[in-house]
Amino acid sequence: MKRVHYPAVIDKDPDSDYGVVFPDFPGCVSAGSTLDEAVLGAHEALAGHVALMVTDGDALPEPTPLEVVAAQRDASTVAITLVPVTLPGKAQRVNITMDEALLGEIDAIADNRSRFLAEAARAEIARRRVG
Repeated sequence: MKRVHYPAVIDKDPDSDYGVVFPDFPGCVSAGSTLDEAVLGAHEALAGHVALMVTDGDALPEPTPLEVVAAQRDASTVAITLVPVTLPGKAQRVNITMDEALLGEIDAIADNRSRFLAEAARAEIARRRVG
């Protein structure tokens, strides 16, 4: 897996929450009532957006240099930061041992066991990184 950092622009207008946009991903946004909440949400938003693009087979852009993003800031810009995202690697077959009842529960709700387990693992990794 490869880790890439994309620039994020955090802005705030009077009487509004903090907003986060990604210049390299139009439509990928996050918001929060505090700066911390906005940044944490930005991590989730970017990870989800990139995952959908990869699933759809869309090419991911190269990160825009911070200097270029900084030159475009306006009066509402509070901060510019880099948000890391892990790009998926090639699928690798593994052999695991798991309780058969648990496998049955997974199979009852998921149309693809491998995808379900990978998504569950990613969610748990993200939860542990934030916590």
